[in-house]
Amino acid sequence: MARQLAPGVWMLELAVPVVGANAFLVDDGEVTLVDAGLPRFGLRRELHEAGYDAADIDRVLLTHYDIDHVGGLRDLPSLDAPVFVGERDADLLAGRYDPPLFHHKGAFHRFARRLVSIPSRFDVRPVGHGARIGEFTAYHTPGHNPGHTAYVHDGLGVGFLGDLVWERDGTLTPPEWWDSYDTGEIRRSIRAFAGSIPPLDLLCMGHGTPILRGGSDALASLARQL
Repeated sequence: MARQLAPGVWMLELAVPVVGANAFLVDDGEVTLVDAGLPRFGLRRELHEAGYDAADIDRVLLTHYDIDHVGGLRDLPSLDAPVFVGERDADLLAGRYDPPLFHHKGAFHRFARRLVSIPSRFDVRPVGHGARIGEFTAYHTPGHNPGHTAYVHDGLGVGFLGDLVWERDGTLTPPEWWDSYDTGEIRRSIRAFAGSIPPLDLLCMGHGTPILRGGSDALASLARQL
């Protein structure tokens, strides 16, 4: 069920234990969808529960390419909005970058992008570090994926972290090695991100429960442990 986390911010609960990832919706006068979940996991239903339709969305921000973060886009036939994704993951999706074949996640992505990708009808726009997209700032946070990107809405004090970190039982943790390209790079990205963002209350992850208070403090605590 769609859940309002703060004024103008909704969590679209598309994940079930082990499977899938959550998406988020932000309305600051423009409507932004952050990630899209798995195909056929109820994205349209969640949007309607929040009081929106796909036609209301002005832009989509993708934290990275994984099936459980982009697959739901195919379930929104009325969506007519640009889709932003980190530069390296945009290259992966477009076939301009072939991930390493003899790497567990690289091999998986070579196969997965043939099955589930961003539908070709969408206007896909690569995003670089520091880009401003409406009221959002993009932060390149590689490791989980080469083009993984987190987004911060400065005005609302919200961070959308994708799979930069996971939440488990109230604790933030880096993603597991089996679901990542480079765990060392993830740790470096967490430390760099924690050290460069403004104070944030709300942190929204693809996996786990959002941190509703003191989000940047929780992230800084994790960074000190790495």
